[in-house]
Amino acid sequence: MKKPLVSLSVVSHGQARLVKLLVADLKRLALADVELIITVNLPEDETFYKDTGYPTVIVRNAVPKGFGENHNAALLHSSGSFFAVVNPDVRLTQLDLSLLLQPMHDRKVGAVAPVILNAAGSVEDSVRRFPTVSGLFRRVVFKETKPGYSWGNDTIAVDWAAGMFVIFRREAFVQVSGFDDKRFFMYFEDVDICARLWKAGWKVLLQPQVSVIHDAQRASHRSFKHMKWHLSSAVRYLTGI
Repeated sequence: MKKPLVSLSVVSHGQARLVKLLVADLKRLALADVELIITVNLPEDETFYKDTGYPTVIVRNAVPKGFGENHNAALLHSSGSFFAVVNPDVRLTQLDLSLLLQPMHDRKVGAVAPVILNAAGSVEDSVRRFPTVSGLFRRVVFKETKPGYSWGNDTIAVDWAAGMFVIFRREAFVQVSGFDDKRFFMYFEDVDICARLWKAGWKVLLQPQVSVIHDAQRASHRSFKHMKWHLSSAVRYLTGI
């Protein structure tokens, strides 16, 4: 069997409704050389997973796992040269994988992200400078969300890309040992892995010519548990503990 070029890793936290929409987008796009790794983190109806239109592996967790641990485990079930982390609440009206992967022709590029649009079509601040204490304070207290970057049509290097949709070179992901699932459970894994990629000599880029839609759930804004995870991860990242 031909080895797929890209492995798409999607983790469902009881979000079968969202994953069903994402799978419907993928079926409509009929992308070539793609496989799906779907992780069922919480029990749910898996009926529509039987016909995704792609080679598909279903990973079922006996106990729930965090963001990084789930995607790290999914890598072990994948075989693509590129490993894409995709949130269930991402919508794909179109997706030119060859264009998204174009920056990977530079063998020093370890990760590429598309532009992230919200449901209204506005650009989200999904690529940012590395967090600082003062920057996080302004963001949380004063709701300051000034974009860290501006761009034209050319790819640009970014400190880090938010993990709702990032495609990694498999070699780079493996070299840095994937997400740090020991220190981070649900937030800041994306910041941390990008920092470690840069430290290991890999580039992290934004491809402005490709965009996807993120119908954000914003769990940390309405759930005390998620907010606690978010704050705990921020402290861990900033202090290095």
